[in-house]
Amino acid sequence: MFETLGERLQTVFDSLQRRGKLTEADVDKAMREVRLALLEADVNYKVVKSFVERVRERAIGQEVMGSLTPGQQVVKIVHDELITTLGEPGRLNLGMQSPAVIMLVGLQGAGKTTMAGKLALHLRKQGRRPLLVAADVYRPAAINQLQTLGRQLDIPVYDEGPQGNPVKVCTNGINRAKSDGLTTVILDTAGRLNIDEMMMDEIRAIKTAVNPVEILLVADAMTGQEAVRVATDFNQAVQITGLIMTKVDGDARGGAAISMREVTGVPIKFLGTGEKLTAIEPFYPDRLASRILGMGDVLTLIEKAQSEMDQEEAAKAGERLMKGEFNLDDFLKQMQQLRKLGPLTQLMEMIPGIGKMTQGVDMSTAEQDLKRVEAIIQSMTPQERQDPKILKASRKRRVAMGSGTSVQEVNLLLKQFRDMQDMMKQMRKGRGRGLANLLGGRFPGM
Repeated sequence: MFETLGERLQTVFDSLQRRGKLTEADVDKAMREVRLALLEADVNYKVVKSFVERVRERAIGQEVMGSLTPGQQVVKIVHDELITTLGEPGRLNLGMQSPAVIMLVGLQGAGKTTMAGKLALHLRKQGRRPLLVAADVYRPAAINQLQTLGRQLDIPVYDEGPQGNPVKVCTNGINRAKSDGLTTVILDTAGRLNIDEMMMDEIRAIKTAVNPVEILLVADAMTGQEAVRVATDFNQAVQITGLIMTKVDGDARGGAAISMREVTGVPIKFLGTGEKLTAIEPFYPDRLASRILGMGDVLTLIEKAQSEMDQEEAAKAGERLMKGEFNLDDFLKQMQQLRKLGPLTQLMEMIPGIGKMTQGVDMSTAEQDLKRVEAIIQSMTPQERQDPKILKASRKRRVAMGSGTSVQEVNLLLKQFRDMQDMMKQMRKGRGRGLANLLGGRFPGM
């Protein structure tokens, strides 16, 4: 979501870092570019004004002007001020109440019902026992969707059908959680296409009846500045305790996420990063600021890998790789584990420096390449995956037909696999340049 903004800001900072000593005029020119980049990214103009003033004040001070690396100091200042604007890490405050009640509010289409399922799964991984409550009685599809999510995740769902009273549904759901020994209740309340008084009256009544420990607004990042206005209106009506930004994996300009915390004073607690039910991240402002500025986010990448990948299988594959026993079956399993971590574009953003090297590379094409490779390997017999050398012309034609590819594409995959094996042989012999040479062919900057 922050790709365009990140590229604009990195261009400004690259220009600064090529200079030696910075003048006040250099800083002013850079700040104009930063202001323009933020406004084009749909950041609230008041937030932009405050942000740029804070950065400029620090950038023309002794902290930068007296530094041996003034350009890098400006980047550090911008990073620090981005963190200040984005606020503190948004942690759930579930307290000692049992069950702890979390109330989700928001407009229709923001992904509230799906987020209820994601949040329930996230909390279960932390050892809590959640119950989902279908309090959106006006949209039968919402009840059906929550029931489907519950079955898929093996998480209980309480509902009273489309005829139920939302306030009673919520109170009865909490009573069910108490009787079943569940520790967390997530209320999926009704939304509207637009904010209206009927919706606000209803969520006020639910709040009064159940006294939730958290009232979280689920906001669509794709709606830009409209999301900021929606957050302000909900906050004034029911005093929300946190924000969840959904669809941050889309092509929105990202300004809403930067603006919402400062405009409302309410912390962002989670980001919805994709369609999968595991695609939810706790919000860390320092990590997001680093991603925006192209510094990567290794901690989140590690957490994703620990959560989604089979650590034992990965260790065995690494051992086989170093021993020279790595075959196409192992390659397929590792590629499938990699794809569990999310879209390649998101993964690249988390690796420091990779963003610049992949500029101009169409990552959607890379995603398609992975799927094509997967199809080719899956069209091989177990024996062929173990020993690709037996793949002669007739076998290659069969594999190509089975995978919907060409013999040339099969040959290319086999060549790349042989190159990888040769590289590992060089590394085992101590010639570590093999990795650099291999990567240098794809990304000359490495």
